[in-house]
Amino acid sequence: MVVSIDTNSGFCFGVTRAINAAESELEKGALYCLGDIVHNGQEVARLELKGLATIDYDDLRTLPAHSRVLLRAHGEPPSTYWIAQQRGIEIIDATCPVVKKLQDRIRACYELHRNDEGRAPQIVIYGKPGHAEVIGLQGQTNNTAIVIESVDQLHLLDFSRPIYLFSQTTKSVEGFHSLVEAIQSQISNLKSPIALEAHDTICRSVANRVKELQEFAKANDIVFFVGGTKSSNAKVLYKNCVEANPNTIFISSPDEVDKINLSTFTFPLSTLKIGICGATSTPLWLMEQVRDKLSRNP
Repeated sequence: MVVSIDTNSGFCFGVTRAINAAESELEKGALYCLGDIVHNGQEVARLELKGLATIDYDDLRTLPAHSRVLLRAHGEPPSTYWIAQQRGIEIIDATCPVVKKLQDRIRACYELHRNDEGRAPQIVIYGKPGHAEVIGLQGQTNNTAIVIESVDQLHLLDFSRPIYLFSQTTKSVEGFHSLVEAIQSQISNLKSPIALEAHDTICRSVANRVKELQEFAKANDIVFFVGGTKSSNAKVLYKNCVEANPNTIFISSPDEVDKINLSTFTFPLSTLKIGICGATSTPLWLMEQVRDKLSRNP
């Protein structure tokens, strides 16, 4: 049995930056994080042992003055900064630069068109409703942006008004282009066509992982995909992995390896090739633990 780890898997730049910020700030004293710093329970637990305390919005409103709060890579709406300012809370902003740039673009679009027709512009976000990043993006429009996740939700749009379309940074490029085509098709059937401004704001460092991941999956007989159950990115990449190799197993911790009977898998080659990969929220050390577990229990 040969076990290998996908060198392209693991934390993306934004998550790495947030983790590094947390570890650096913890050396200075008590630190809170608004929401799980990353959608991976094991990494959250590791940082909690170092002193990082995870809080929610209700907690933020009751923290004493001068408390220090880290904002994770997903970004936050303007209301979060306002609450912190009102309470005298110090913010350590670890918003991913890619997400921050997208927030600025959406806010600029909102400000530019907010007086068109005497109402808020029709800004549409291709994303997952309720996702932390999407909440931050909606906040740039005073929560007037419409969030849709598929072409099945086009009925939520007003096809009598211009549409300004953006995307959550971690969504599928193919899904975004399909959405654009569906909107354009519907516009073409209108008696009075409307304008569509479609901005592909998907992070390519994340999007490019699909091809790399599928190539890795095809090169192995069995694949262990390591990801957090809360991670949207993990769910998407796992699906991509299964498409390339149906013998892909989703696990969240090394302990789950013991529950899998590898002898049920049969392959023509004498040497079984097992690959380990993960999401942008999966730490390398966790994938290494899965590798070590497999190596000890062939």
